Amino acid sequence: MIPKECKRLAEVDFPIAEVSKHSAREKSIRHGHPSTLHLWWARRPLAACRAMLLGLLWPDPCDPLCPEQFKEKARALLSSVQGKVGPTDQELRKALLKFIGDFANWDLSANRNYLEVSRSLVKAAHGEEPSLVVDPFAGGGSIPLEALRLGCEAFASDLNPVACLILKVMLEDIPRHGPQLAEELRRVGREIKTQAEKELAEFYPKDPDGATPIAYLWARTVMCESPNCGAEIPLVRSFWLCKKANRRRALRYTVIRSHKGTPHVEFEVFEPAKESDVPHETVTRARATCLCCGSVLPPERVRAQLAEQRGGADAVFDAKGRRIGGALMTAVVTLQPGIQGRNYRLPTERNYHAVWKAHKELKAILDDWERNGKKGLSPVPDEPLDIRGIRHTWVMTYGVERWGDLFTARQKVALLRLIKGLQAREPSVADALIALHIGKGADGNSSLSRWMAGYENPVNCFSRQAIPMVWDFCESTPESQSRGVFLSGIEDAVHVVETMRVSAPGQIQQGDATESPLPDHSAGAWFTDPPYYDAIAYAYLSDFFFVWLKRSLAGRGILRDPNAERNLLSPKDPEIVVDRPHRLSNSTKDAVSYESGMARAFAEGRRVVAADGVGSVVFAHKTTEGWEALLSGIIRGGWTITGSWPVATEMGSRLNARDTASLATSVHLVCRPRPDDAPVGDWADVLHELPKRVGNWMERLQPEGIRGADLVFACIGPALEIFSRYSRVETADGREVKLAEYLEKVWEVVARTALRQILGTDSPADFGEDARLTALFLWTLRTTNGSNGNGNDEYIDYDKEEDNAISDEDVDEDIAVTRRAPKGYALPFDIVRRIAQPLGIRLDRWNRRLLEIDKGMVRLLPLSRRADFLVEPGVAHDLMLVDSYQRMKSTKQLLLFEEPLKAERHAEAETARGRVERETWSQLHLDSISTLDHVHKAMLLQKQGHTNALRELLFYEKHYRPEFVRLANALSALYPKGSEEERLLDAMLLAVPR
Repeated sequence: MIPKECKRLAEVDFPIAEVSKHSAREKSIRHGHPSTLHLWWARRPLAACRAMLLGLLWPDPCDPLCPEQFKEKARALLSSVQGKVGPTDQELRKALLKFIGDFANWDLSANRNYLEVSRSLVKAAHGEEPSLVVDPFAGGGSIPLEALRLGCEAFASDLNPVACLILKVMLEDIPRHGPQLAEELRRVGREIKTQAEKELAEFYPKDPDGATPIAYLWARTVMCESPNCGAEIPLVRSFWLCKKANRRRALRYTVIRSHKGTPHVEFEVFEPAKESDVPHETVTRARATCLCCGSVLPPERVRAQLAEQRGGADAVFDAKGRRIGGALMTAVVTLQPGIQGRNYRLPTERNYHAVWKAHKELKAILDDWERNGKKGLSPVPDEPLDIRGIRHTWVMTYGVERWGDLFTARQKVALLRLIKGLQAREPSVADALIALHIGKGADGNSSLSRWMAGYENPVNCFSRQAIPMVWDFCESTPESQSRGVFLSGIEDAVHVVETMRVSAPGQIQQGDATESPLPDHSAGAWFTDPPYYDAIAYAYLSDFFFVWLKRSLAGRGILRDPNAERNLLSPKDPEIVVDRPHRLSNSTKDAVSYESGMARAFAEGRRVVAADGVGSVVFAHKTTEGWEALLSGIIRGGWTITGSWPVATEMGSRLNARDTASLATSVHLVCRPRPDDAPVGDWADVLHELPKRVGNWMERLQPEGIRGADLVFACIGPALEIFSRYSRVETADGREVKLAEYLEKVWEVVARTALRQILGTDSPADFGEDARLTALFLWTLRTTNGSNGNGNDEYIDYDKEEDNAISDEDVDEDIAVTRRAPKGYALPFDIVRRIAQPLGIRLDRWNRRLLEIDKGMVRLLPLSRRADFLVEPGVAHDLMLVDSYQRMKSTKQLLLFEEPLKAERHAEAETARGRVERETWSQLHLDSISTLDHVHKAMLLQKQGHTNALRELLFYEKHYRPEFVRLANALSALYPKGSEEERLLDAMLLAVPR
């Protein structure tokens, strides 16, 4: 057994780079991965969880208290996968860390040799009785699953019933039933799918020519309110159908007018030769443009009209089955025998007739339920959307009041047929897993599913952690093999079941993290990934699945709110999150309630974990408020932070990596229960130790590729090691120092240390406040994934990034996501304030001069926006004259008196050029112009080709301002590779006199 005082491996070292590589790669692995069983938000990569668990469970062989028998066992076992291990403890530690990094590889996760070595070493460290790993915020189950893989016992709990069902399948059903479950899943799933397809055949008919529709593309519609028009406006975000390099299809329209009737549009499928051939979208920021008259319907009228249609997902028919309004079918995607690839055609009356039959079928189902006295749940989810979650469920502003409103009539009928097929059978061990796949099908086949022209596939609703409005949507058919719809992913689930390698089932319980049923000191490790402050509204989002899952498993007692039987939806009041303020929300879940809830949860974890046990908390939120609340909860809960390891777990291309509160790394804090008799710390001693600890940590992490804001937050952990080891910290006069005050010092030390590294001097104040702010901003902006934001792109065109496309990001003024980000680099205001304020830098002083502060974001002004601050108005006019002449020289003139005009312009330009050079020289001596302004001015002159003026400026800088070149070199290293700023700086530096 590991002695209480012996350090765990994760407290002294960790293979950050190797584990980060495998964690980021795992995000793209689909085949056989447990995450494919069902969606859960912010699920931790198995690689990071597996690696951290080994670090928590194994002792450090270099610790004098490390048991000799563990060392002997480790040398013997590691030789089977790595070769002979050296005789020293340092070499053994290196071998253990290498094993952890190697075993993080997904390809080795089921390797019998690696499994045997890892389990045997865990047993060697903890004895024959398996160590218990507890996760009270288990969510998608990554941590407890890896605990079972390593031979531990696992206790996983979560308040959310959808998470509990996922945990039941992964940690109980699959380990307990294994091969039987795989066989049952394949058999029962195939039978339910086959039967449902037969019953649904009339609603999804094949084409007369034998082609098989796999998707129907729809657009919601509103009516033009312009006088003398009244045309129907299809709300289309993109007219592209297929957008591949060698294959392009799109829709275009023709306006049909008559003297008596209302104008309307008719579509046709065509092959565009260029981008401009495809019509523009008809809806932007909820403003709809009429294709017939060009008038714009304002957002409030679009919302009002769609509210009358309950969201507008369904077509409206008359008594004879003719469409008279509502959603408009724009195209049908088909597969034709003998023809490779997808084909596109316009809809026919036959297609609409099938939809009308689905409407009648749904009405019959609901009428039958009402005739039977409305016994049990309504067949179609009629639970209301909770108004407090409106920030995450924007569809409510368009009249979607109940969860069933998110689906078309035909989609509802299809889901009900699958549910009926499951309920009509005798109970099976595969029932819960099949129910999860029915829920997964709801995600992939709702009126919020979109068609990706770049991949010719539908994309599910939850491509983001929100439920946004989608104007034009995709409806899949039983023949579709996409996104698990109609149980198409059963074989993938079978593969997960067959390849999952765990030692025994885990223990699952639905419950509050602040009230564990476990006895005192019963767990060897308490390892959890708590909610990220205000980042994800788990309960509100999970209701999307909950309403269908509880109908699929009706009467099974699995899906419910254990604390409120009358609550029809998932539990929300006890959930420890922050609900962002919203004009329609009355939630009281703020930072104080989050911190208090976390403190209770961590205190409960300290009660449960053994005296010689260890804890770990994962956090990946990029707001200082979130971090402070979490850290305060950890310290108030009675824990001491003993380690901190940032692991790159996210892909830089993900949508919410742009201007959001998401980090590329997840910081794993390693903790120990703080002794009840912990001493009181001296404030002066703590401050004396802090700079050295932060500096050493930054040097340790930067070679691992941890940069920018990821590095800032990763430094909080080791800084808290100093503070959290004491029961409290006091000043010399006995005043208790609060965490917030200490964290201000941490930010100051991080900023000063970063400046010393960036500028290469212990006196960064020599460079001026604007230079220090710019350098810190760019340093913080650097990401672990190597990107610095959107750089000099005029805007981010999400339409062209279809794998990450925002649905209706522009529907409401309350939505923070912007469709087109202005030029420049951006960071959250809170982070910029935290790094600037301790150094005495006032952001308001530089607003509109160096920065632009707007809506919680700070944007560094690009060079073009700073031109007015860099040159006098007269000089700016002269520069414009010179530029105008240069453009005229490069453009073929078509004027009668071309040569005289050229001569006159040439004379004007030369005179202006001389004035530029004289004014440039005269301004060099002005004390009001900072070194940064001189660097920017040189970049501007380089960009505009004013060679003589640039030469004069650089001559002066070389001889009279030595910090100019140092700052220019520092900024060149900070700007993104390949950016315009970097190119200008490098070119300008080459021109500096030697």
